[in-house]
Amino acid sequence: MSAGPLTVLGFDYGEKRIGVAVGQTLTGTATAVQTISQHQHQPDWTAIGRLIDTWQPQQLVVGLPLNMDGSEQSLTRRARRFGRQLAGRYRLPVDYADERLSTREAARAYEHRAPPREGRDAVAAKVILEGWMAGTKLPP
Repeated sequence: MSAGPLTVLGFDYGEKRIGVAVGQTLTGTATAVQTISQHQHQPDWTAIGRLIDTWQPQQLVVGLPLNMDGSEQSLTRRARRFGRQLAGRYRLPVDYADERLSTREAARAYEHRAPPREGRDAVAAKVILEGWMAGTKLPP
């Protein structure tokens, strides 16, 4: 990873939807961007490509869904595969972040009001990305 500030796209990978957030390592903050649908376990690569073109990130982060004891599950393997596909398609470094409880935290943030139009998945991506920037990183 570069020593200077980076623009980073974060992904909350799910079977039906992928939340996306953008962040800056200079400030350590992220913003929910949008939720991308999956069709038959295939991400909307056109939509992801548009986000890459728009934000010009230097780093990508994929949240890994782990069991509460830290062990992997079938969705973890699919999230890692998604990360490898991102790296191959866009030639950008991909890192992984622990996403345990990110969806719950995103839901709690909007407990008494409607979620933003970007949706809870994008807010979960924001939570994941801010955790990664704060140092909650996982081995590849």
